[in-house]
Amino acid sequence: MKVDKFKAGQSTHLYATKFKYSYLKPAYWSTWFAVFLLFIVYLLPLSVQDAMANKLGDLMRNINKKRRRIARINIGMCFPELSDNEKKQIIRDNFRQQARSVLHLGMIWWASKSTLEKRIVMRGQENIEQSLKNNRGVIVMPAHSLALEAVLSSVAMRYTSSGFFNPMKNKLVDWFVAKARVRHGGFSYARSAGLRPIIKDVRAGCTALYLSDEDLGAERSIFAPFFNIQKASVPVLGRLAKSCRADVLPCMGCYDEVKHRYVIHILPPLENFPRGDDYEDALVMNQSLEKIIQICPSRYFWIMKMFKTRPEGSPAVY
Repeated sequence: MKVDKFKAGQSTHLYATKFKYSYLKPAYWSTWFAVFLLFIVYLLPLSVQDAMANKLGDLMRNINKKRRRIARINIGMCFPELSDNEKKQIIRDNFRQQARSVLHLGMIWWASKSTLEKRIVMRGQENIEQSLKNNRGVIVMPAHSLALEAVLSSVAMRYTSSGFFNPMKNKLVDWFVAKARVRHGGFSYARSAGLRPIIKDVRAGCTALYLSDEDLGAERSIFAPFFNIQKASVPVLGRLAKSCRADVLPCMGCYDEVKHRYVIHILPPLENFPRGDDYEDALVMNQSLEKIIQICPSRYFWIMKMFKTRPEGSPAVY
């Protein structure tokens, strides 16, 4: 549900989405040209866009050896039982999905709400509705999938949403992405705002979106198993859920290449969560991430250095 006359928890910390005239300077002309090309692609049928994405993804895989190596290491660590051919298939599909996520930005940025509702389908919405019916707050916990922008749009179209926004190096692209995330009525905050505005929003009836699988360094993390690998995990989710008096619902975004649409899976709330112990909460969080990633493994963001921070005495993996 949308929250009528909703007031953001800390308006002073809202991420700025105001257009700046400096974006018209020559330094951004190449970006504007890329946006123009993206708009042209957006006008094409999705079947054509998907075919283009597959070709572009294969090219990216062949050129970007660094990211291909990171993906190979991550998949090898998390799925040691797979054959070499199976791992190669996941990597191939993963790069194709990366290209698709870029080409589909035009749809996320410019398509009407009615169009997006047809192209981004939510499965398990009843789980959100049940939590709200039980007078519980809702925190949707997406895996860092290549359909993340579709996930955020899917929730924002149906519920007043609140979450953090990580600034991008290119400020014009940053503006387009930030603007798209709030165009359905949601709120984005800079990480420097802390958790307080999110907590206020959820208590007021807003649905929060919280990414829990990023590696933010040893100082902000504890180590907990993730696919049987000790991973630096930020012990915030349990505290956030307690402060918000909210259920945590795992979420995974996948893409159906046959029907040319995104399918957003919302799972039931984590049971007995939070448990009052940072390690136990991190363990439950990671186990739930494992579960949702396996819904469509090739759609996860395998090219990020998810095991960059290592336990003391452990060798670097990248």
